Amino acid sequence: MQTVTRLFDFPYYQMEKLPLEKALVTKKNGQWVATSTKEYLDKANAVSRGLLRMGVKPNDKIAVISMTNRTEWNIVDIGILQLGAQNVPIYPTISEDDYEYILNHSEAKYCFVSCEEVMEKVLSISSNLKKLNEVYSFDELGNCKNWREVMELGADDSNQDEVEKLKEAVKPMDLATLIYTSGTTGKPKGVMLSHNNIVSNVIASEVRVPFEAGGTALSFLPVCHIFERMILYLYQYCGIEIHFAEGLDKISDNVKEVKPDVMTVVPRLLEKVYDAIIAKGTLLNGIKKKLFFWAVELGLKFEPYDANGWWYKFQLGIARKLIFSKWQAGLGGNLACMVSGSAALQPRLARVFAAASMPVMEGYGLTETSPVISVNDQRNRGWKIGTVGKIIDDVEVKIAEDGEILCKGPNVMMGYYKDPERTAEVMTGDYFHTGDIGEVDADGFLKITDRKKEMFKTSGGKYVAPQLLENRFKQSRFIEQIMVVGEGEKMPAALIQPNFDFVREWAKRHNITVGENSDLVKNEKVIARFQEEVDLSNEDFAKWEKVKQFRLTPDVWSVEEGHLTPTMKLKRKIVKEKYMALYNEIYGY
Repeated sequence: MQTVTRLFDFPYYQMEKLPLEKALVTKKNGQWVATSTKEYLDKANAVSRGLLRMGVKPNDKIAVISMTNRTEWNIVDIGILQLGAQNVPIYPTISEDDYEYILNHSEAKYCFVSCEEVMEKVLSISSNLKKLNEVYSFDELGNCKNWREVMELGADDSNQDEVEKLKEAVKPMDLATLIYTSGTTGKPKGVMLSHNNIVSNVIASEVRVPFEAGGTALSFLPVCHIFERMILYLYQYCGIEIHFAEGLDKISDNVKEVKPDVMTVVPRLLEKVYDAIIAKGTLLNGIKKKLFFWAVELGLKFEPYDANGWWYKFQLGIARKLIFSKWQAGLGGNLACMVSGSAALQPRLARVFAAASMPVMEGYGLTETSPVISVNDQRNRGWKIGTVGKIIDDVEVKIAEDGEILCKGPNVMMGYYKDPERTAEVMTGDYFHTGDIGEVDADGFLKITDRKKEMFKTSGGKYVAPQLLENRFKQSRFIEQIMVVGEGEKMPAALIQPNFDFVREWAKRHNITVGENSDLVKNEKVIARFQEEVDLSNEDFAKWEKVKQFRLTPDVWSVEEGHLTPTMKLKRKIVKEKYMALYNEIYGY
């Protein structure tokens, strides 16, 4: 096999070019358990044979819902795709109503779940599921069949010829997966991606990332999202060992155990890592503390390609040896590159992690573009902080008259499943309308300035780009989440979720009693301290953009409570509805 044209070709390509003893590694009962490339393929073929005996045919839909990334997900993925059937990954944390909608809308025949928690959700809606025949679990559960039963059904390889025929029949332009986007409004949309959509994106991304065969990756971003899923195929293509983290709560332990060379991240995670490092730094004393913050200040001025000159480079060498080497050790010691997506990365984080020899390559894309449109690359002067990099090969970007980014290429989706009207809304000929506002600079770097739908006009007729404000405000250690409001109002304002742990720590240092969250957000001293943070952030903006008033909210904004999408984006309409009383208070209604 010389070329990869369909998603299930990736493990076969790895088997031919660089078979690994540890292709997929998951922690079970406290031990890291490895699956070799050969075992991966043997098990995937057994799943294919088992599914065939269960009556699965080309174009059948099979849902996979997993709380964490794990070896089984990938085996089942290949087993489904080889038959010309489609994998429908579902976010585990969405509501039961959304589970029901997606399972019925996709007409999923079978469903694989990871654990008891997901199984309970599926059971609660089972009587409303029209097409679902059976559910299989990766974990051993008393109330559900186990996925191994599918493999056992496929243990007899007498129907492997049929699998091979079906594999052969799958064409690159055939539908591979339905990914339901967690819309900030309305019902989820089923994005139809072909084998070629994703394969073309993997191959175009490969030339942009410095992944070396035999390296180690830690995977923890949700594999039901196209960003991490595409990256998993990319790791397989590059011959990289994939270790699956036990969960977000265990990442710091897993990073130290696995010592990855590469991992994908979202800005929110980097913000938390940075805040935790700074919190440790504040506990130091004397010369150690002075050195720590000298290194941080130096890191925040970092520019790629030694643009700051020899004296800066000399000082950075000292900072790396004395301070930043400890940051590296805390993240396993081998991390040479992180790839960031899903939301805007604050330039200060890009600078300080690069200064610490753990550069973050920010990219940009959407589910509908499989996902990568552009990405930074350290090599060949392809990295510019504050941008999302240069556009990848074979993809074309055009900036519309209103500033919207339009994208054309082999990565653009086939459309929304059973929804030609919504498809027509975002497609002009071959061009997909991203909904993002941006510009391409003289050097070919793409810069995102805001979400088109999220920009609003105040009653004075001035445009406000909330994401720019929010990213600046979130640099404060006091602020965990923020939503800038003010459409049609006389001024911008903000709803803020405090970083409750940090605020309590600050209050303790200042002998302030804050009580429960509901009392904390009304405490006059706390509010006065937040005003200082707001005033500082406002300095970066024009008069009409400044946040004139704010209110603190007593809840932790979460996916479960509906404040955020599974990729940690704000559900603006819902957040506003939840805090309508505070909104009305701000504007005097």
